[in-house]
Amino acid sequence: MFAISVAAQMASMEIQNLRVYERRGLLDPDRTPGGTRLYSEADVARLIRIGELLAEGLNLAGIARVIELETQVARLRADNIRLRAERAG
Repeated sequence: MFAISVAAQMASMEIQNLRVYERRGLLDPDRTPGGTRLYSEADVARLIRIGELLAEGLNLAGIARVIELETQVARLRADNIRLRAERAG
């Protein structure tokens, strides 16, 4: 788990951008009992993906949709693999 400053540095972003992305629902970092944000490796990977999509010219609404679709595709692929394994085995 990483503090917001470390996560921002790892993703080559400004701290305030991470707060904006959280407000827009693009990521949901864990919190300490005191309310400090804690970012996981997966959160940092998502931040990097957000940066890539921003560089391609997408706005935050478009990025939210792309991430939603990418998550859905990953889930469907996992289901497909599981079903194929059940069928074969």
